Amino acid sequence: MDDAPDVDVEALLEGAGFDPERSVLTRRQAEVLALRERGVRQAVIADLLGTSRANVSSVEASARSNVEKARETIAFAEALSAPVRVEIAAGTDLYDVPKLVYDACDAAGVKVSHTAPDLMKLVSDAAGGAVQGREVRQPLFIGVTSEGRMRVRRSG
Repeated sequence: MDDAPDVDVEALLEGAGFDPERSVLTRRQAEVLALRERGVRQAVIADLLGTSRANVSSVEASARSNVEKARETIAFAEALSAPVRVEIAAGTDLYDVPKLVYDACDAAGVKVSHTAPDLMKLVSDAAGGAVQGREVRQPLFIGVTSEGRMRVRRSG
């Protein structure tokens, strides 16, 4: 979509349930994201909002950063409140992690729906550089929700 003459930004925000009192986004950030997610170019958005393309770019970057911070905050809160919390020490073999998680989940009566290879991949991917090859290089904290969702966090 290159042009946006028939885009009703207000209706987009209302339809998505945007509430400026409860959001980490400003109204302008929400407007820009709503339009960008529908394929509207920054130059067109700038015209619609009466600003420059550079300003739209800046607003979009800030909005995406705020969204990522909100996701990170949710992941952190879920990990803290998870009924299963497993600390993985630096130097642990990644192949030992599934047993540590399964044992903790069994003790808490929480079912994990990941096979050992899937669990290792999930931990490795979520931990980023904290896991190299089979070695956990930095301490990790794994929270498992009562629904079996895992949250992997670097700790220490």
